[in-house]
Amino acid sequence: MSIRFRSTRDVVIRAPDFDSAVRFYESVLGLPVLHRSGKLVGFDAGAFTLYVEGGEAHGPIFEMLVPNLVEATARLVGAGCRIVEEDPTVPRCYIRDPYGFTFNIAESRDAV
Repeated sequence: MSIRFRSTRDVVIRAPDFDSAVRFYESVLGLPVLHRSGKLVGFDAGAFTLYVEGGEAHGPIFEMLVPNLVEATARLVGAGCRIVEEDPTVPRCYIRDPYGFTFNIAESRDAV
């Protein structure tokens, strides 16, 4: 069975100085806040939602939905991708492809 990857309109960045980053996107860029909880704030950036998370910077992370996370992960790793970070409690599985693109893969029944 072929796995279809479908992107969401979510992009996540991490900022070591979380409060400063949130102030920047909220005040300087004037992006409306869509979500605020703990160390995660989501902003309406127009064509996408920008999530700012506290922590070590890792560059922008895009999100891809798949119908089967285990199968998709195995396929990606088999094709030369590398797992950058994985945390099933979030859930989070950051993958870097052989060309430098880093994305989160998330399971969704709608991704069929």
